Amino acid sequence: MPWIDREMCTGCELCVEVCPVKAVTLNDDALAFIDDNLCIRCGKCHSACPQQAVRHDSERIPQDVAANLQWVRRLLDHFETAPERAAFMGRMERYFNKEKKVIEKSLAALKTVDGDTTQRLDAAIRSVLEAQDQQAS
Repeated sequence: MPWIDREMCTGCELCVEVCPVKAVTLNDDALAFIDDNLCIRCGKCHSACPQQAVRHDSERIPQDVAANLQWVRRLLDHFETAPERAAFMGRMERYFNKEKKVIEKSLAALKTVDGDTTQRLDAAIRSVLEAQDQQAS
C-alpha cells in the first residue's frame, strides 16, 4: 500500500489531482494522506510526486512486523500461566503460517492469470473455490 512520508511532502496537491478515485487528500496539516480503503494501487500518485513523498509499502515491512508482534504481545497479557502462554504462542504461529499460505497461494493464482483480463481472474477465483469444494467432499 503506498503511503506518504510526512517529512518529504510539501502539500503541493499534485498527487491529489491525479488520483482517479479521490483516495489522496490533504489532512489537517496540509499534507497528503492516502485512504487505504479507497486506493486502487494505480501508481499515479507515485509518478506525480516531485518530492518522492509517496513511498512504496515494502519500506514499511519492519513497521508491519513490529505491529504484528505488538498485537501478539497485547494478546499475550490475557494468559496467566506458562502452559496457557505456550499454547497461545503456538496458535499465533499457526495463524501467521496460515496467513503466509494465503499469500503464497494468492501469488501463485495471480501468476496463472497471465494477462489483464477479468475473465482470467474470474476463472482463477472459480478454480480456487472448486478446489476447496472438492476437498470438503
